[in-house]
Amino acid sequence: MEKGRKGELEMMEAAGLEKIEGGGDSSSEQGPVRQVSLMRLVLACAVAGGVQYGWALQLSLLTPYVQTLGLSHALSSMMWICGPIAGFVVQPIVGYRSDRCRLAFGRRRPFILAGCFFICIAVLIIGFSSDIGFALGDTKLHCRDYTGSRVHAAVIFVLGFWILDFSNNLVQAPARALISDLSGAKGCNQANAIFCSWMAFGNIIGYASGSTGAYYKWFPFLMTKACCEACANLKGAFLIAMVLLLISLTVTVIFANEVPLSEMEAEARETGESTLTEIDSPKKEENGGIFNFFRSFKKLPPGMLSVLLVTCLTWLAWFPFNMYDTDWMGREIYHGEPKGTPSQVRAYERGVRDGAFGLLLNSIVLGATSFLIEPMCRLWSARRVWVTTNVILCVLMAVTCIIGSWSLKEFHNTNQQNITVRKDVRALALTLFTVLGFPLAILYSIPFAVTAQLAATQGGGQGLCVGILNISIVLPQVIVSLGAGPWDQLFGKNNTPAFAVASVVGLVGAIVGFFKLPRLSGQSFKTIAIGGGH
Repeated sequence: MEKGRKGELEMMEAAGLEKIEGGGDSSSEQGPVRQVSLMRLVLACAVAGGVQYGWALQLSLLTPYVQTLGLSHALSSMMWICGPIAGFVVQPIVGYRSDRCRLAFGRRRPFILAGCFFICIAVLIIGFSSDIGFALGDTKLHCRDYTGSRVHAAVIFVLGFWILDFSNNLVQAPARALISDLSGAKGCNQANAIFCSWMAFGNIIGYASGSTGAYYKWFPFLMTKACCEACANLKGAFLIAMVLLLISLTVTVIFANEVPLSEMEAEARETGESTLTEIDSPKKEENGGIFNFFRSFKKLPPGMLSVLLVTCLTWLAWFPFNMYDTDWMGREIYHGEPKGTPSQVRAYERGVRDGAFGLLLNSIVLGATSFLIEPMCRLWSARRVWVTTNVILCVLMAVTCIIGSWSLKEFHNTNQQNITVRKDVRALALTLFTVLGFPLAILYSIPFAVTAQLAATQGGGQGLCVGILNISIVLPQVIVSLGAGPWDQLFGKNNTPAFAVASVVGLVGAIVGFFKLPRLSGQSFKTIAIGGGH
């Protein structure tokens, strides 16, 4: 028996699995955990970079582009409501089911594989929406000659947008849970630093791609009678996103050598360790159906409701900028209009590309900050760091309003026909984008980190807790999607009113967090997952 055990360990090492962790805080909830080697862990996180590349394109390009199809500024915000709906339904349920998935392929990889397949479908629909709309009869004119609305193209585009958001949510919860599964208690900090780095890398190349306006030159075959330069740039960027996603998915599927749940249970019985508390009676759970998911809310660890509340407030302060950052650059800073005169359209497109460049700078700061989070939390505690960055977010959103108002005032005091951007205003705007990378890194990390620690020490299941945490992200997105556009329309056509509300909500989030967040020590944070995400 001992010899067989030794042979098994040798086979694990050959496969890149270093050891089995049993006991401790984490294993009490997760059962025996095989901790993988560093190189295998790096490669297993690759899908995070591929998904984030596409997400960066979605954030930087899609809101401006859909306005060129005829959707108004106010209605374009409502397009984003698909993400909250998908996230509210998909992530918690997928997280719950992936905790219990008994396939030989693993618990998390089947969901990641399915999500990436649907992302590819969505990318094709979005990229070719103008061509599909043209075929359905939007117009017979060349895209250079037609500036009206394209209803069919807009509907196809929004359909693809919905599928894309649905698919992103299908991937996210299992991907985060997979990292916790593979890392083990001792490697959790290191694994999630790698995960966050992949996401920062995906952001950087995604925003760099979004700021590039030369795809129609590099791939002239992308241009058609229905698809001119801006459309061809979007199409090229998203086709490259699909290729990179498939490559990163292949790497993750190969190197994320998951242990099937049945093997974990069998090994736990042999070693005398407890298995996952939420699957102690799997047959009973399966017979209970989806209602077991709603009953599982009772299993949330103490302190989780406070984390959900503060996360909700923080994202409520972030989403106006998140949805309208490049549109803000195009309108308030570059003084363009997506459906205006040719000079206004060109100014708007330059602003969108410059906004994507600002998001690239933002992602560089985000990636660098991710490695500073653990030392900061050991020094000041996760609660203080989170609260402090909410105050910083409040100030920066207020600065956004000031810069936008100043830019518009200066422009209206000059010759209206001369559409230019002041160099000092542009520099301030890009600086703002860059500095916002710091609080964004905190938001991408600490809520998930605190959730992982609570789930590991107090129960609830990693997949389930991460999925439910996503509800506190999608709920503010619903509010902003429904309210930001009409709110801006009430005061004018620009983005400043929504950013002003965001500043106030950021301050409220800081106050609530100071009094309500659980007090985790810096030492506890050493084993918390530091991840990224949207």
